[in-house]
This record gives sequence, C-alpha cells and structure tokens, in this order.
Amino acid sequence: MSTGSVQRTGRELPAKESALFKSILKFYEHKQYKKGIKVAEQILKKFPNHGETLAMKGLFCGHLDRKEDAHQFIKKGIVADMTSHICWHVYGLFYRGEKNYEEASKCYIQALKFDKENIQILRDYSLLQLQMRNYETLKDSRLSLIQLRSSNRLFWVGLAIAYHLLGNYDRAIDVLTTYEQCDAGAIEGPLAAFEISELLLYRNSLIEASGDLQRAYDDLEDIKRRVVDKQSWKQAKGRLTMNLGYETACQQVYEDLVRSNPDCVQYIIGYQGSFGWSTVADDNIEEVLQFYEKLSNAYPRSNTLKRIPLQYATGDRFAQLMDVYLQNNFRKGVPSLFVSLKDCLKDAKKLRAIEDLVNGYKDSLERTGRFGAEGEKEPPSTLLWVLYFLAQFYDKQGQANTALKHIEAAIKHTPTSVELHMTRARIYKHAGDNLSAAKFMEEARELDLQDRFVNSKATKYWLRADNIAQAEKTAGYFTKHDAPDPVSDLTDMQCFWFLVESAKSYVRLNKPGMALKRLNLVEKIFNDIYDDQFDFHSYCLRKMTLRSYTEFLFLEDKLKSHPFFFQAAVVATKLLINLHDKPKGLGDIDMEEYANMSASDRKKAQRKARKAELKSAAEGNVTPAAGATAVTVAAGSSSKKKPVDEDPSGEKLLNSNDFLGDSLKFLRPLLELSPTRIESQYLGAEVYIRKKKYLLALKCIKAGLAIDPRDSNLHKAIVRFIRDVRNPENEADAAVAALIDEELEAIIPGAFGDVVKYNDRFCEQNALSLAHVLAASEIGSVLGSAHSKAQGAKQVKEAFMKDGCEFTLETAVAAYAFVKKNSDSAAIEAVQAKCKQSFPLAQASSFA
Repeated sequence: MSTGSVQRTGRELPAKESALFKSILKFYEHKQYKKGIKVAEQILKKFPNHGETLAMKGLFCGHLDRKEDAHQFIKKGIVADMTSHICWHVYGLFYRGEKNYEEASKCYIQALKFDKENIQILRDYSLLQLQMRNYETLKDSRLSLIQLRSSNRLFWVGLAIAYHLLGNYDRAIDVLTTYEQCDAGAIEGPLAAFEISELLLYRNSLIEASGDLQRAYDDLEDIKRRVVDKQSWKQAKGRLTMNLGYETACQQVYEDLVRSNPDCVQYIIGYQGSFGWSTVADDNIEEVLQFYEKLSNAYPRSNTLKRIPLQYATGDRFAQLMDVYLQNNFRKGVPSLFVSLKDCLKDAKKLRAIEDLVNGYKDSLERTGRFGAEGEKEPPSTLLWVLYFLAQFYDKQGQANTALKHIEAAIKHTPTSVELHMTRARIYKHAGDNLSAAKFMEEARELDLQDRFVNSKATKYWLRADNIAQAEKTAGYFTKHDAPDPVSDLTDMQCFWFLVESAKSYVRLNKPGMALKRLNLVEKIFNDIYDDQFDFHSYCLRKMTLRSYTEFLFLEDKLKSHPFFFQAAVVATKLLINLHDKPKGLGDIDMEEYANMSASDRKKAQRKARKAELKSAAEGNVTPAAGATAVTVAAGSSSKKKPVDEDPSGEKLLNSNDFLGDSLKFLRPLLELSPTRIESQYLGAEVYIRKKKYLLALKCIKAGLAIDPRDSNLHKAIVRFIRDVRNPENEADAAVAALIDEELEAIIPGAFGDVVKYNDRFCEQNALSLAHVLAASEIGSVLGSAHSKAQGAKQVKEAFMKDGCEFTLETAVAAYAFVKKNSDSAAIEAVQAKCKQSFPLAQASSFA
C-alpha cells in the first residue's frame, strides 16, 4: 500500500514511529497480520488518535476474522483523519473483503479526492470497477494510470480490455498497436515470446470482432512468425478464410487441422464447409458421403469420421454404413455406442433400421456366433454388448419390460459388469420405480467400491427414492473423513447435483425448510464463484492470457444460465410461490382455494391457523421438524469441530414475511439469462401476478407465448392473470388496464371476453394431451361454480381414457392425485387401473 506524496503536520509522526508505520505497511504486504497489530499498538500507545495507524490496525483485525473490531478501528481512524487517503483506502479494502463493492467504491472515490495520483488506489479502484462491470469509469481510471506511468505494459493492456468490454474495438486495437510500436521491446524474460504472441493474437481477435475481416486476415499473416500458439493461429485463419470465401486457402488450413486431430468435430465440420457443404441437401449428399469415405480411409482410427456420415445418409446407404459402424463397435465393446447414436434415433426410419440390424445380430450371434451367414466367429463378449445396446434402445422407446428382458440376459451372461447393473437401475428409474432403481444401483456400487462415479450414481438414486439418510451415508464413503459430515464436505466441494437432488427430495417429502436451505446454498455458491473472479483481474493481465480472460469475463456475466442454477431456481421459485399461496400452518386448506381468497379471508385463515398452531404447541404436540438431523451423519471419526448451524431444519426460512420477494433472487437470473426457456416466463408471470405487477406479468406472458403458446403451465398463468386483472379488488389504474386489454387482446383474441370459455376452448383444442386437460381443469375449478372440481376431475378422467391420449408418468401421477381428491370411487378406480396398465413398474405409492 502506497503512503502517497501528501503529508501534513497533523498526520506526521516522529522518526521512530514513522519508521514503525512504514514497517506496518510491509507487514500488510507480506500478510503478517499479527505482527502488524503489535507494531500498530506500539504507535497507538503514544499517539492513540493517529488515524492511519488506527485504520491499519482495523485492516489487520479484518484479516484475522475480527470483523467487529476491524470496523470499529477503521471508523475511528476515519473520524480522526477525514482527509487521509490511506484511511479511506483501508476502508475500501475492508469493504472489498466483505464483498460490499458499492461501499468500497465510495471509499476509493473519497481516497482519490485527497490523492488523485496514487497509482495503487487507482489500480485497486479499476479492479473494483471491472468486478462491478462499470466499464465507462473503468476506461477513465485506466487512462489515468497510463498518464501517470506510460511505461507500464499492464496499464496499456488493461485500457485495451476496457475499450473491448465497451465494444469500442477500434480504440482497443489502436491502444495495442500504439503500445506495440512504442514499447513492445520492453517485454523481457523467458516467457517474452509467449506474451508477445498472446498480445498479437488478442489484437487480431479484436480486429476480427470489429468486422474488418480482410484486415484481420492480413494482420494474421503479418504476425505468423511471431506467434507461438500455432494451433490458435491456424484456427483463426480457418475462420477468416471461410468467412472471406478463400476456398483453396480454407481447404488447406482445415486439412492441416484435421491431420493434427482427426477426431475434432469442429475441424471436421470446418473442412466439410470449406468445400461449400455447410448445408447438406439431396443434391450434394453423395459428394459429402464420398468426402467422409475418403477421410475415413486416410484416418482409419478416427471414430468421429465414421459417425458423422450417419447423420446425412438415408435408406440403403444408411443401413450399409450403420452395419459397418455397429459391427466394429460391438466387436470392440464400446459402452458409449448407444449414446453416440442418439441423434439418429430421432428419425423414425433410421430408428427402425437400427432396430432391425441389432436384433438380427442378436439372433445370428445366439445361433452361430457370427454377425451374419459369413465371417469369422465373434468373441463371446460381442453378444453381451449387443444385449446391452438393445436394453438401452428399448428403454429409450419406453418399452421397459423388453429392455429388462435384454439387460437380465446380459447380466446372466456377465454378472460382474458394473455397466449392466447400472443400466438395469436406469430402466427402473425411467419406468417410475425409484426404490428398485436405487437398490439395483446399490448392487452396481458394491461391485466396485473404489469407483467414485458409481458411488455418486448410487447417492443420486437414493435421493430420488427419497431415502436421504442412506444417500448421505453413501456419499460419505468418498468425502473427507475429518469433515464434520458428508453434506458439509459436498457443499465445500460445490457439489451442485447433490444439493439440487436433495432439495427436490425434501420438496417431495414436504420439508420445505430443508429444501430452501439446499437451494439457497446453490445460489450462494454461484455468488461465490462470481466473487472469486476478482483475483483473476490482475493475475490474467500479468500472465497475458488475454483471450481466455475476456472469454472468462463473458462467461461470468452469464454464469447463472448454468443448468444446475436453472434447475435450482425453478424448484426454488415454485416452492416459494406455494409457500406464499399456502403459508405454514394452514393445514388442509386447499392451495388453490387459499390463492383465490380475498385479502380479508386470507388474514382470517392465517389467524385461525396460527391459533391452532399455538394450541398444539401448548399441549406439547409439536415435534422437531423432520430432517433436522439429516445433515449430521458422520463420514468417519472427526477431529474438526462441527460449525454451529443456527437453523438446522430451515425453520427461519419458513418464517419469512415475503416469500415472493425471496423468490426474486432466483427468478431474475432466469428472466435475464434464460429468457428462451418457457419455465422462466411462466414462473415470472406467476410471481408478478401475485405481486400485482401486472405489466411485468404481461411481459412474461407475451414472451412465453412466443416460445410455446400451448404450454399448459403458461395457460394457467394466463387464466390467473385475466381473473386477477378483472378482479375489482386488484384492478389497476385506468391507463394500465387499457394497455393490458389492448396487448392481451392482440395476442389472445377473445380471452378477455369470457375467461371460462377461453379455458374451455384451450381444453377442447388439446383434448388428447393429458397435461393440457389437467391444467385447464385445475385452473378452471377456481373460476366459479360453473366449473366445479368434480367437473374438472370428470374431464381429466375422460381424457385419460381416450385412445391416443398423450401423457408421461409425471402427468399421470398428477392426474390421478387430482381425480382421487375430487371424484367418486368409480372414477378413481378407473383412472388407477389405467395408470397401472400404462406404467406397470411404477412405484405402488404413485397410484395408491
């Protein structure tokens, strides 16, 4: 930390104490915080109101986890010396350590008021601006740094990155060109060649991004001899020659790239595109197939070159190529064969061709030990992999019994193969029997106790079977033995799949507090990952990994579009909406009824429920929430003291006064980063309807209709929206109401005329989709007496019984629960029989 050049009489110390203060700064730089505190106390004995020493002592306390003392000492230092840039700089560092970037930024601004030319403060401030994505002020700070020290390479590169992030490519290119012309020779050391190479490639990528492709191509040729990363140079040349239409040069560079890695799909597709075959149609399909045949002969060990043509070939040619491909892979015993062909299974004709081929192999191998009438005998393992493939194939088609027949035959053939037992478990999972799936996956785990992957699979399957204690015990076999418990270690390792799956399990077990704990952990980990990028802002500049660094920044900007966060956010938002609609303690009150109560009726219901809860507690009937001890399973003898969990069962989370407000930290990333997912839009509509922010709800509805106008959940949100907007208690002001009428009438004609008829029409238009009929019946039952729940249950039952009605296991379970709750015994028995017939292997509890 720099002391700067400004010294005033009120701040000066005698020579001895001044030397001690300088040593304090060195202790901070070398992270010797305890020594720093001791020296600071020596100064404060004589000068107890020396502001800069007080501030430094507070900074040391902060690094020693004495947060309260840190804040107290730093504030005392500020009060004692309001014009000290050191005091304000220290305050900024403290807030930065607390990840309170807004307050840290204010402190840096104050520090610069009293020392505008302090390079260290400007550098720290620029890193903070980058973390906060304040690119305009970042550019100004880095300009100031260059003006103060124009010889510093990192300041020039940092300014170029600032212009890049602002989208001003020309200025970024000019900055790097100017630096190269003036000071490129200043780069010295053993890594100088690499650093110059990265600088040149980064500048070239900026020229390409600016859209001036010819200039980028010429520049790429100019820097060729100075570039160390030849592979990146070739990739850039391939892109540029492709986009510029330089056919011969493009073919040459991609031929070279394919030679370097004949299994890289990116290189192969680029090589194919260099011949003008970016799009494969009937008129060029034969040329494309000949192209791949030639390449495959040149690189016979490349499996990718054999697989890609299967996407383009049709008819007899497809069967011929697939025959060769399948036989080679069965002979080698490739477990991932089925996965590699999933794209082909989307085509009905190709699916049938594959089925006929593999069944033919099975019959022939069982009779003669050969694939066909001719050829050599195959090893016994070949039949094993054919059976394994067929089990996966029929499982994908939803034919669980046929899949089980093949996998049982394979296990009988080779009972020690872990993959076979795992596939059997997967078949039961897809069939709806999660308990049997977990037991069979446990058998697979026991075949190889040292395989972490199989152990993780077994853990996940136990969670899906809602046996959380067994899941944590299983996970504990591979967590640290000195960790307080397996869950703590899995959280420290940022094991998203465990947190998300356990949260879903807690939701199914009706333990919302524990589910919210897990989901909040996921959200916290993603925030921590975003915060952890701070150290890379200076590190990547020093190491000159500029292209990777800028890609990393753009990745961090869309971090919460990650599939694990998406899953967690959807589950959390749905759960918080349900908690809002049916707060804790409402017992058997129907959720839809509660959601549709007037404000006064809701308050009465809540008061009544609260009295019942207090009465139950007074009688001693309240027991600790289930799951409170679920996270305490030991992974072995522990020498570490377990951190105290002040909310072991998530009860505090359930005592929130604003569940909808809590949902926004999950919902906003969904709407900002995953706007093309229908889940984001219908959940956004549901939340904003309940918050009475009707224009935001309308925006979500319009976006959802553009994605999937037939989505059943979106339909429920639309009906709820229309009903609430038309409700006299909720009606918005005249201007907003008029706008909503106009917008909604444009996208859903007639919806506002009669919402009941609109709902009926939706049900009729989707009469052969159980999910749509169920959605219309559920939301229709709260629109008025004309649509009772009994009538809705009748609609669901009639749709379920129709020939050709489409439904999944999840939809069937939901439909059965709805009918069971709202219909007579005859209808319940009829739907139950249909469910068991359609899903014979599903858990008995699903249709009990």
